[in-house]
Amino acid sequence: MILIRRFFRHIREGFIGVKRHFAMAVSSASAVTITLLLVGVFAVFAVNLGYLTQEIEQSISLVALIDYDVTDRSKIDLMERQIKNMDGVERVEYRTKDEEFDFYNEAYPDMVEFSELYREDNPFHDTFIIYLQDGYTMSQVKQKISAMDGISSVEDGGTNTYTLINILHVTRNAGGILILALVGLAIYLIYNTIKITIATRKDEIWIMRNVGAKNGYIRAPFLVEGIIIGIFGSILPIGLIVYGYYRLYEATGGILAGVITLVPFYPFILYLALAMLVVGVFVGFMGSYISVCRYLRLTR
Repeated sequence: MILIRRFFRHIREGFIGVKRHFAMAVSSASAVTITLLLVGVFAVFAVNLGYLTQEIEQSISLVALIDYDVTDRSKIDLMERQIKNMDGVERVEYRTKDEEFDFYNEAYPDMVEFSELYREDNPFHDTFIIYLQDGYTMSQVKQKISAMDGISSVEDGGTNTYTLINILHVTRNAGGILILALVGLAIYLIYNTIKITIATRKDEIWIMRNVGAKNGYIRAPFLVEGIIIGIFGSILPIGLIVYGYYRLYEATGGILAGVITLVPFYPFILYLALAMLVVGVFVGFMGSYISVCRYLRLTR
């Protein structure tokens, strides 16, 4: 019961502290709002960029040419199952050499008249088109397929394909790093603002220390204040991001500039709103925690 009463006492004191030092609380909440709005905008950008790069990666494929002397369909089916079971393989598409011939004619319609001369002596191979879960696995999957009995060769698009995959990964990682940097900036702003608040309440802290209050007891209301500030600071940016993304998705029909597919509004926006709220609470808590711990350590 004592712990429960103490818990609710800290919460009550946290709300009282926000009320008493309303101007400082608004200043801190404003720092959270501005920074979290930037975090939200960049999160929308980063997630959609990641969604786009993932789609591009999944469209990158390996083409495995089957030996001419492999004509038994049961063996081909066995090879297809083996490839499907490899780590990193999303799906496998089998094409006969006649389908490959038709695919070539569709890709190069100007050459149809010439290529049809070779229809009877079709030079194409039966092939497997292998779509990958992640472009980084391409090299390993290629090696495994190349080592299979009955595979003539495996084509991967050359060094340009691997360069594209590296660019896509760097782009995705850069978005995540930028978001983390903005979160760090928000913590720093909260830390500096609450440090001023704590300095103005040094007499209150000094009195609590003189009556025997431990650091944890002194620290708790400040942490509650930080959490409250984080929650209030996250309300406006969450509303703006949800409304803004909804309007963007509705206006574009989910396809930006006619080519870029946006992440579906739901459930993405729900997860983003929850993530922003968690980040707001975390930023407020950590800013308060670092500030009050440093003050208590310096005044010990």
